[in-house]
Amino acid sequence: MTTDTLLSVRDLKVHFPVGGGLFGARKVVKAVDGVSFDVRRGRTFGIVGESGSGKSTTALAVMRLAKITGGAVQLGQAPISHLEGEALRRERRRFQMVFQDPYASLNPRKRAGDAILDALNLMDVGEPAGRVDRARELFLQTGLRPEQLQLFPHQFSGGQRQRIVLARALAARPELVVCDEPVSALDVAIQAQMLNLMMRLQREFGLTYLFISHDLGVVRHLCDEVAVMYLGVIVEQAPRDALFAQPLHPYTRALWSAAPSFDPDAARLPLRRPLPLRHRRVPHHRARAQKGGFGPPHRLPPSER
Repeated sequence: MTTDTLLSVRDLKVHFPVGGGLFGARKVVKAVDGVSFDVRRGRTFGIVGESGSGKSTTALAVMRLAKITGGAVQLGQAPISHLEGEALRRERRRFQMVFQDPYASLNPRKRAGDAILDALNLMDVGEPAGRVDRARELFLQTGLRPEQLQLFPHQFSGGQRQRIVLARALAARPELVVCDEPVSALDVAIQAQMLNLMMRLQREFGLTYLFISHDLGVVRHLCDEVAVMYLGVIVEQAPRDALFAQPLHPYTRALWSAAPSFDPDAARLPLRRPLPLRHRRVPHHRARAQKGGFGPPHRLPPSER
């Protein structure tokens, strides 16, 4: 791993056993099956693919939220895939996640400010006396107003809730932020605001993003390098401009042709042969083809408990 590489993933595998009753043979779903890539510091690495391709499972495995079957994940010099317990909790300061559904990732009973304070307290960030001020600072940095710290999640719009989740992720001053479809639930105008905010924060704090998306326009706008996943493997990987200008793998060409709006020439990319179910692994050098708070808790009405 080179000195400018922050995240290194090697031969990552995540398999899920299914079936296997009293007399039935146990089967295995290979959600991720031998994925390898590097993410350089201060850059954005995108993973695209259709639903079920394994891109979100890859993100969860990097975050240690999905059990790793095999392979290695390394953040700097820390072997994330082999850490457990307190050692893993200490390293979590360095990598945080932004989920697809901000409302589901926030506690509806807690005020927005307390969601930020919880992250600061759990990660033991700064002095306790200064954490409320730090929460206000995070709100300002993500485009929210400090007086909104006292509001509950249901009192925000979808875009504002995602800003809260982003502020919570930044509370520990991480080096890596894993983003799993962070703007897919937002309308186009709010998507643009969120993407511009993420790019500004990346410039200001030197953040590194692992960005999961199915939206080719978003990936083209934000990412520096892109990997295409299909059936749990990376079938093609290249710098953004090269990949969008000349996709090589037939599955990549099919994805591009399915979204002609992002490129007027996409409709002229023919798919001449059926997609292979398993693509031959490409050597690494040919990677181109591969406490204090903000108020009392919110009481839910009986119908929502």
